[in-house]
Amino acid sequence: MGRVRIVTSERALEVRDSRKVEENRRERIVSDCSSMEPVIIGALILDVHAKPSSSPISGTTVPGQILFAPGGVARNVAECIFKLGVRPFMIGTLGIDGPANVLLKEWKLSMEGILRRQDISTPIVSLVYDTNGEVAAGVAGVDAVEKFLTPEWIHRFEYKISSAPVLMVDANLSTLALEASCKSFFLLEVAAEFNVPVWFEPVSVTKSRRIASIAKYVTVVSPNQDELIAMANSLCAKNMFQSLKPEEDKLSQEDMFRVLKPAILVLLENGIKVVIVTLGSNGALLCSKGNPKKALRINRKFPKSGEIFKRVQSVCSPNRFSEPGSSLFAMHFPTVPAKVKKLTGAGDCLVGGTVASLTDGLDIIQSLAVGIASAKAAVESDDNVPTEFRLDLISDDAELVYSGAKMLLVHHHRSML
Repeated sequence: MGRVRIVTSERALEVRDSRKVEENRRERIVSDCSSMEPVIIGALILDVHAKPSSSPISGTTVPGQILFAPGGVARNVAECIFKLGVRPFMIGTLGIDGPANVLLKEWKLSMEGILRRQDISTPIVSLVYDTNGEVAAGVAGVDAVEKFLTPEWIHRFEYKISSAPVLMVDANLSTLALEASCKSFFLLEVAAEFNVPVWFEPVSVTKSRRIASIAKYVTVVSPNQDELIAMANSLCAKNMFQSLKPEEDKLSQEDMFRVLKPAILVLLENGIKVVIVTLGSNGALLCSKGNPKKALRINRKFPKSGEIFKRVQSVCSPNRFSEPGSSLFAMHFPTVPAKVKKLTGAGDCLVGGTVASLTDGLDIIQSLAVGIASAKAAVESDDNVPTEFRLDLISDDAELVYSGAKMLLVHHHRSML
C-alpha cells in the first residue's frame, strides 16, 4: 500500500507541476498582449513572370519579358500590410539558396518566424501571362511549405498569435498542419482562446477544400467564386454546387448574390462568421449572419491612431449603414476603374489592405473598402505588391468604394445542411 501511495503522490506532483507550467505560460502570453502585430502564416514564394509581347503559342516561344518577383499569398499579404503602415509578424519557411536571396533582398520584416534550412528548397512558381495580364499557364513547386511549415514550428510563436488583432493563414499549409493546429493547443485554438479573429485565405480551388476540417475555428474567408463553390462542396460532403457559367459573370449584383447565396449559406452555417467573395472587376460581396462588425469584435482595446484610421474614418462614416433587418447580412462593394497591367497580387492586396485597416481600428466595412482600393493599386503595378502605396490615393479610392457599397435585398433563407 505504501508503494501505491508513493506513486500516487508522484503523479499528484506531476499534475501540480504541469498546471503551474501552464499557468506561467498563460501569464507570459497575456503579458505580451501589448503587441499589436497581425500574424500572417503561409508561403513565401519566388514568382517567375513571363509576359509575352504577343499571344502565347503552344509548342514554341514568343518574344517578351521574364521578371522575378517576390510572391506567395501570405508573403504578399504581409508586405502589403507593412507598406500600408502596419508591421505584421510573418511565419513561414525558406531555403538557404539563390531564390531565397532574391525574396529577402527587399525584406524589411522580422526573420524570427521564418524557418531556414539547407535541406529546404525555396518555393518557386512560374507564371505565363496572356496579353490581357491574365495567367495563361503556370507551374508551382511549393512542396517545402507543406513539408516544413509544421505545427511544431508554428507553436513556437504562440505568444505572437495570442496577442494579434488578426491571424491570417493561407491554404498552402498542409491539411495535417491546419488540423493539428486546430485540434491541439497550437495555432487556431490559441487564437480562439484569446478571441483572435482567424482569416483563412483559400489560395486556389484545390487548396480551398482544406477548409473542411477547420471551418468552426475560422472567422473570415476570402474566396473567389470558384473557390467559394469548392469550399461549399467540401463542407456539405457532396457536389451540390456548380461553378458559374461564363454568361453569369455579367449578372447584376442582386442576381449574382442570388446565384451564390446557397453556397455562402453553407459556409456561414458551418461556423464561419464572415464570407468575403471577390468578384474581380465586379467588386466583392460581404456576407454574414447578422452585423459583420459584431462578428469581428475583439475583447481587447486596440489603438485607433494609425494613419489609415485617421484618413478613412474622416471620409467613411462608420454610421452610414444601419443594422441589418434580416438574420443574413449581404453587401456589394464596387471596384474603382484601373489601368490594368496584371492581375496577380490583387486578391492578396485586398486581404492585406483589409487586415491592415482592421488592425488600425476600422470596422470590417470600412476595412474592405481599403482592401479593394489596395487591390486597384496592385493591378496597376508590375509587382505583386506595389513598390509603395500613396495613402492619400488609397483613402480617396476607399471613399469611392465605400460610397458605392450597397446593401442587398435578402429574402428569408432556409438551411442548406
